[in-house]
Amino acid sequence: MENRTVLVSGASIAGPAVAFWLRRFGFRVTVVEVAPAVRPGGQAVDIRGAARTVVERMGLTAAVRSASVDERGMAYVDAKGRRVVSLPAELFGGEGIVAEIEIMRGDLTRVLVDATNDDATKGSVEYLFDDRIAALREDDDGVTVTFARGGTRTFDLVIGADGVHSGVRALAFGPESAFVRPLGGYTAYFTVPDPGNLDHWLLMYNEPGGKVVAIRPDSSGTANAGLSFTSPPLDHDRRDVAAQRRILADAFRDVGWIATELVEAMHGAPDFYFDTICQVRVDRWWRGRVALVGDAGYCASPLSGLGTSMSLVGAYVLAGELAGTTDHERAFARYQEVMGAYVKQCQQLPPGGIKGFAPAGRLMISMRNLSMRMMTTWPMRSIIARQFQKADGITLPNYQIPAEAGRNVRAC
Repeated sequence: MENRTVLVSGASIAGPAVAFWLRRFGFRVTVVEVAPAVRPGGQAVDIRGAARTVVERMGLTAAVRSASVDERGMAYVDAKGRRVVSLPAELFGGEGIVAEIEIMRGDLTRVLVDATNDDATKGSVEYLFDDRIAALREDDDGVTVTFARGGTRTFDLVIGADGVHSGVRALAFGPESAFVRPLGGYTAYFTVPDPGNLDHWLLMYNEPGGKVVAIRPDSSGTANAGLSFTSPPLDHDRRDVAAQRRILADAFRDVGWIATELVEAMHGAPDFYFDTICQVRVDRWWRGRVALVGDAGYCASPLSGLGTSMSLVGAYVLAGELAGTTDHERAFARYQEVMGAYVKQCQQLPPGGIKGFAPAGRLMISMRNLSMRMMTTWPMRSIIARQFQKADGITLPNYQIPAEAGRNVRAC
């Protein structure tokens, strides 16, 4: 196999994960990331099913577990903070109410980035922080990339792992509006001081009007807050953080429970994140020498709880298929063939969709709470279990590592 060069755009989860596997398979890999460094904080993410197997094959289970969140369950509360529904983790046989392993996004990113630079015999992955791809020009010899900070370089392949608002997808596939499907709401995550009464539980409050207030413990002695609301598409600049904070403050003015305190804490949070609740659907995940992985190609939405798992599995399959042939078009086609049914299944939203997550009225909130109480009894709990069993809906191939790249390792 040629020792090909690959540029990966994005250093969150899918990017470092695909870089890890490409390096293991003998590629020379560069990762470009618009942020000045690895992004800290972020919401808790879940590693389930096949993704857990991928982490095991990476040899990172211990590192991921050591940084994981000790969450005992999820509870819905009323405006006074009293629990009205409690769903303990053991109810569904997991280590978190919706996860086998739960970890803060920033902690998982750090584990993955560190893993791409821990073996001098295979060479480190090159990271270009505080930069992005400004233009792509493909020819028979590769893809010439122009960087925003200046200069050009040529790579054999380019992979867009840069999320819902992928710059690579916009350059190589078309405008965002052709691929991003809003689901009728917005969400924000940010770090706040630990209130001291969470006791390792995720607490969630619904208020009429489609408002959701959530807080959960993290692994650093602080807490992760979430504010979500239903809304038609808003006309705003997604790069204007001050405007996003104003939108959120307006949406949660006079909302009960601890909404006021979280809005106040939001203004000083260093890791504030705000975005639409959406899915990404791309008919074909590659164009020529450019391919997409993770949210850039098939975001499932935060409602599914499966986005991180799909990113880890997709990174493994994409790299493995590229390692098996020098024909990148064939590898990309096989990647989508292996992943297609799994992605389609994971993108199916849980019952109720966003209306179940953020009910509009008091009656709907009461009915949702009643249905969740029923989920604690057999056989009703199987309804939720089926949503999370989607994470196992793929048979992972065992990819051979070339002898010159893998030394004594034969398969992953």
